[in-house]
Amino acid sequence: MVKDFIEELRWRGLLHDSMPGAGEQLAKGAQRGYIGFDPTADSLHVGNLVQIMILVHFQRCGHLPVALVGGATGMVGDPSGKSTERNLLDESALRHNQACIQKQLERFLDFSSTTNAAELVNNYDWFVDMGFLRFIREVGKHLTVNYMMAKDSVKNRLETGISFTEFSYQLVQGYDFYWLWKNKGCNFQMGGSDQWGNITTGTELIRRMGGEEAVSNPAFAITTPLLTKADGTKFGKSEGGNIWLDAARTSPYRFYQFWLNTPDDDVVRYARIFTTWSREEIEAYETEHRAKPGTLQRLFAADITRRAHGEAELKSAIEASNVLFGNSTTEALSAFSREQLLDIFDGVPQGELSRSVLDAGAPIAELLSEHSGFLPSKGEAKRALKENSISVNKRKVEDDAVITSADLLNGGLLLLQRGKKNYFLVKVI
Repeated sequence: MVKDFIEELRWRGLLHDSMPGAGEQLAKGAQRGYIGFDPTADSLHVGNLVQIMILVHFQRCGHLPVALVGGATGMVGDPSGKSTERNLLDESALRHNQACIQKQLERFLDFSSTTNAAELVNNYDWFVDMGFLRFIREVGKHLTVNYMMAKDSVKNRLETGISFTEFSYQLVQGYDFYWLWKNKGCNFQMGGSDQWGNITTGTELIRRMGGEEAVSNPAFAITTPLLTKADGTKFGKSEGGNIWLDAARTSPYRFYQFWLNTPDDDVVRYARIFTTWSREEIEAYETEHRAKPGTLQRLFAADITRRAHGEAELKSAIEASNVLFGNSTTEALSAFSREQLLDIFDGVPQGELSRSVLDAGAPIAELLSEHSGFLPSKGEAKRALKENSISVNKRKVEDDAVITSADLLNGGLLLLQRGKKNYFLVKVI
């Protein structure tokens, strides 16, 4: 029994366009549909998450999702939405990237289901033995140059110039759809609205190359809106650049913070897109959020971090947030590695201190001022200590405290704090 996938996309705000008859085809039973992913980096990023979630919702509606990693098309380069030609990678780099991407997709899609398991394919596998002459004879003859030039991805580049390599991209991607339709029974290709031209090139190839079979077993395109923030800016980047799914590129803490800091104007839309919560659950959360702002951000950030990185990393990210923004303890702080602490306190003022100072024992007022530079003077340090507003490693200290090497956190760090939010990180060298 399949659920109405088109309606699922519609209420989640994920439907931009679909070819006539798509809903009727989906209602016939489990269908196979695919989305392509660009392997030019060894990690996907949150900008890819919309398409990952399309496959997730497709699978949850009872259909069979196929993730295509473009080992061949990654060697060509898609001109859609780009003003210049990008650098192309060699096969070994692409293979490495593909392996990394597969591991990330496995966190979201079920590749072991006994009923509708997800599948990963690589278009390099069917292009590797296809020579240029065979391709233009068997595939290229079916589309006119006029047809290909009418696509927005080509028209938008004619003034600045487009190479034959990029011009041919839509034909290569179109053949992907044909190959999957012919060999895998794949009737649907999905993607962002900027991919409509490339996807419909595939449906046109199937119509022209498939003969009678294409009449009885047609192919369909479904696209999703390009996601923007409420202020109209591009979704998916922070001040530091892309937010990656690879923990080595973007730590689970930063990943969690990215979603936790979602503005109220965006979080309701994002929760519908990026979670598998039911409509009833989301509407209940929205009601709770209106009564108590911030509630939905916490639930949403936890849900998506758990799926991207696992329960243990989510717990660590929440504890890290408590260190910076909540009532944490010295013991909790000591559980983090040097790398994690530097990540948590990135952007916090920092200074360096010779270990010999701590080996000899540093009176707290001197540590706060002349040794670290946290406070401007010893007098200011004494006033802060008298106010009982100074903490070292999340522990309140008195004006007679002496800080030694025994107080260092993992990796030789000290966290100084005045009040609730005024932090200073000392690196001991």
